[in-house]
Amino acid sequence: MKLGKINRLSIVDSSFTSILTTIAPPPKALYYIGALPEKRPTVAIVGSRRPTPYGIEVTRQLAYDLAKAGITVISGLAYGIDAAAHKAALEAGGTTIAVLANGLHRVYPTAHIGLARDIIQKGGALISEMPPGEDARAYHFLARNRIISGLADAVVVTEATDRSGTFSTATHALTQNKELFAVPGPITSLLSVGANKLLKQGAHPVTSAQDILERIAPSYIVAAPEPLGDTTEEHLIITLLKKGVRKGDELQQQSMLSPQVYLQTLTMLEIKGIVRPLGGDRWSL
Repeated sequence: MKLGKINRLSIVDSSFTSILTTIAPPPKALYYIGALPEKRPTVAIVGSRRPTPYGIEVTRQLAYDLAKAGITVISGLAYGIDAAAHKAALEAGGTTIAVLANGLHRVYPTAHIGLARDIIQKGGALISEMPPGEDARAYHFLARNRIISGLADAVVVTEATDRSGTFSTATHALTQNKELFAVPGPITSLLSVGANKLLKQGAHPVTSAQDILERIAPSYIVAAPEPLGDTTEEHLIITLLKKGVRKGDELQQQSMLSPQVYLQTLTMLEIKGIVRPLGGDRWSL
């Protein structure tokens, strides 16, 4: 399925891609569909293709807040963390870029054709160094990772196993002198082993978008207003979300609101942009 015209450019033809002249080896050319943004602070968010709900929630929160602040979010359009990062950036009204390992004659994985279309329609782009007609091979994904990190000012690993391909992107980030961040995770979770290992090796711990902005773009930090409810019921749900309650059934039970009042209140908070769905009847501010 064609998503638009496939354009070819030299990496020096755009302020957004010219940073790739500093990576090894630099791509000879790039192909893209959509619009390449002007150069501004850019963050790559990567991780497991099979994340836990914790990994998804953290990824969505970071990507949403970074995009809301005006940061371009980059990832690889893969299942799991990549898709969560792209979707959250779009929900924030921001710009996100997907770097693919195959030619842009097709979207891989095919299940993300809709997501790819949304990325393009909302001002972002799909990028690849592979010419149209070239399907992805295993080594293409490893080569692609150097472009993901190369385009970014910082790379964030939110959740990964000890042997995840995400370590390829992290290694490229270190080689390219990028800021490397990792999200601390439970020591009992196999999917936090990778991020925790990076932290022990010197990656910056990240618990909020502000941790990243302080290092790469302090001028983009804007104090967010404290979310307040217009009614007692709204304030009650906001308070529970601040305490870390995420599941809809737990919110309803702990708020002690009737199911009808709870749903009405949650709907109004979503309309006002105060709460966001995380999927699976999970919610966040």
